[in-house]
Amino acid sequence: MRVIAGKAKGKRLKAPSGLDTRPLTDMIKEALFNVIGDKIIEASFLDLFAGSGSAGIEALSRGASRVIFIDSSKEAIRIIRDNLNNCGFKESSEVYRNDVFKAINILNKRNLAFDIIYLDPPFKNEKIFDRVIRAMDETELLDEQGILIIRTPKGKEMPVKLSNLEEYRETNYGESTLHYYRSK
Repeated sequence: MRVIAGKAKGKRLKAPSGLDTRPLTDMIKEALFNVIGDKIIEASFLDLFAGSGSAGIEALSRGASRVIFIDSSKEAIRIIRDNLNNCGFKESSEVYRNDVFKAINILNKRNLAFDIIYLDPPFKNEKIFDRVIRAMDETELLDEQGILIIRTPKGKEMPVKLSNLEEYRETNYGESTLHYYRSK
């Protein structure tokens, strides 16, 4: 696993061991950032279920101004910090070990809003996808012109319209699907 573009292009990234983390493949990462395009420049980015931090680090490499990483795993947090240090992005990031749902509430209470939010929940927990998209729908964490992306197993049905979010794009990559949401 590596950074594929930008300031840290080519830097190798560590990943947590075991089957609980599915690294973001270069193909999916490239497709994701092609859709985001220039919106990444100076963007605030939230990486939930961050794992290795690959998505947020790619965002920083491509010009994001700030990334907050959230994961509940102690090992993942250690690896994210190592990867940030290796790529030189420690100063433009915040890393928190917390349950994602608790973190969503804390970030919302801090009145933070993000230009881009990336969620990569564990595939083994079937119910988490609906739960987390509905939790995000109830917050003001997504900037008015922002993009929220959630990675799900291929074939996973996600709500198209919620109270505040609507899906505008869905793309399959191997066993994964990226669902893109924006504010209504």
